[in-house]
Amino acid sequence: MPTPFEGYEVEARLRPSAEAYRFDLDQTLASVVALEAKVPSDAYTAAILGTERVGNGVVISPSGLVLTMAYLITEAEGVMLTRGDGRRIPAHVLGLDSRSGLGLVQALEPLDLPVMRLGSAKDLEAGAPVIAAGAGGRAHAAATKVLARIPFAGYWEYLLDEAIITAPAHPHWSGAALIGPDGDLVGLGSLTLEGRDQNGETRPLNMFVPAELLPPILDDLARGRSPHPPRPWLGVFAQEMENHVVVVGVSPKGPAARAEIKPGDLILAVDDKPVSDLTEFYAVMWSLGEAGVTVPLKILREGDAFEVEVRSMDRNTLLKKRRLN
Repeated sequence: MPTPFEGYEVEARLRPSAEAYRFDLDQTLASVVALEAKVPSDAYTAAILGTERVGNGVVISPSGLVLTMAYLITEAEGVMLTRGDGRRIPAHVLGLDSRSGLGLVQALEPLDLPVMRLGSAKDLEAGAPVIAAGAGGRAHAAATKVLARIPFAGYWEYLLDEAIITAPAHPHWSGAALIGPDGDLVGLGSLTLEGRDQNGETRPLNMFVPAELLPPILDDLARGRSPHPPRPWLGVFAQEMENHVVVVGVSPKGPAARAEIKPGDLILAVDDKPVSDLTEFYAVMWSLGEAGVTVPLKILREGDAFEVEVRSMDRNTLLKKRRLN
């Protein structure tokens, strides 16, 4: 029976060599497990994220807590973890954090795996050597480097103050472990991006969420509680184009859809404050208060500028409630 990490092997020339590290490489890599989540077809996120999601998770406690990306397990009814030796263990979702994008699951049987120590990416500088590791051992790990620590604004109303950008890219980045020079967890794989090399050619990069975002919210996630008050959410998908915030889509049943915001609209200002990029857009909107606050927008559509007030909401109210397996 094929395992969920087969087919995601890293090129042999990019794999880490045990002799290059002060820690036990194979034991550290054994802490990464494959994660499969099944989501009902009528779930709110099914159309965008799919009903069968495959990624990775990292064992962070002897009790079987596994850290992963929230989008892999959002609205999941069933979660299965697979060790490097192919043994499968059921798990259930504990908590999700929309701000960091991190999620936590609990194994329902003993994992019998080493725990990866939580570290921090704060001291990682550009050029620092790290390992990007998916489940499956050394064949699924890449010796990579930090390119930059930069703010990242996602089109789905998401913002990280300091995302970690690495290269070369890992073929199975979702929930992959970013392992620092001391063998600790310094980041978790979120996205693949495109960059340009010194010759101007495009190349894939990875974006990792810094591990230091987890400790302040870990207790809440483990108890199934939201670690933050819900931020205002409009349900717009937006991009930056020539110093403008452009709506490229709206989320069904979201506030923006109800307010008849349309793809192609330019968001010129929020609460009378001009915005020219996603970071400004989110910062001003979130400064207005918690979810439910009215968000005044100035919109430009086909040459006509107009104002509209959108009553924000907590996006989590649209999601299926989590339940134990």
